[in-house]
Amino acid sequence: MDIKTLKVNLLKFQSIIALLIMVIILSLLTDRFLTTENSWNIMRQISVNLIVSVGMTLVILTAGIDLSVGSVLALCGAITAGLLKFGAGFADANIYIGFTLFGAITGGILAGSLLGWFNGLVITRFRVPPFVATLAMLTIARGLTMLWTGGFPITGFEGNMAFIGTGWLLGIPMPVWIAAAVVAGAVVLTKKKPLGRHIYAVGGNEKAAALSGLNVRRIKIIVYTIAGALAAVGGIIVTSRLDSAQPNAGMGLELDSIAAVVIGGTSLSGGKGSIMGTVQGALIIGVLNNGLVLLNVSPFWQQVVKGVVILLAVVIEKFNSRSE
Repeated sequence: MDIKTLKVNLLKFQSIIALLIMVIILSLLTDRFLTTENSWNIMRQISVNLIVSVGMTLVILTAGIDLSVGSVLALCGAITAGLLKFGAGFADANIYIGFTLFGAITGGILAGSLLGWFNGLVITRFRVPPFVATLAMLTIARGLTMLWTGGFPITGFEGNMAFIGTGWLLGIPMPVWIAAAVVAGAVVLTKKKPLGRHIYAVGGNEKAAALSGLNVRRIKIIVYTIAGALAAVGGIIVTSRLDSAQPNAGMGLELDSIAAVVIGGTSLSGGKGSIMGTVQGALIIGVLNNGLVLLNVSPFWQQVVKGVVILLAVVIEKFNSRSE
């Protein structure tokens, strides 16, 4: 094997290599890391970030960004909890509508889809930069969450709500099943469906995509809508796991999500990356978070370490792009 081939293979498997190195180091530093219980704990912990990161991957593939996913997650989780526990009433008309678990979940996902659609509409129709548009939505959604909840958690749900976040099916936690289904669907979308090819085309060269007849505006709106819906799915899982819809849920999730995508090899310039790369990135973030906790590292230092890892990932991605 020549040096050039070796370099190509190293670049191709750099995320997996980094993950294996982390696992080996953490296994040597603490005997609590390589246990079955901790392994499932890591998988449960990364499930929500992975689901949200799949949507973030699609957005970044179009050369966009979505900073609102954490706030959308909190709002949709709260909407689901509120509909399930209190229903919806119209006092003036003396009307009350109760919601089943399925109905409440549907309402939460529809709310997330609507918020994502609005992001896409503002970005495409009014040509607002994605960073600015989604930063505004971050604030709007967080404020709506506080208004919906009154600033207090919504707790105590009847039925099988807890099963979504804490249940097991065939020996595997439900959040892991949900994350796997989302990943499988996204892989099919990006690899086998025309929309997937169009997403890469828009991110690779938006002007060329438009000239070739693609409806760039429609593609971007669809991508942001999917990102909002997946943030809502994450919010429902978090609410179920905690048996509580917390107004401050999802704080900082956008950073972990972007980190997973970038570490997984997706270019911030768009048009390059993969869902499976994001899975690897989410695993690295999850293992890193778990290892730092097991080693009793201060939460403040954890933020520093994650920031350094993100920076290194971006630097490596830029270096690789120049080398190609």
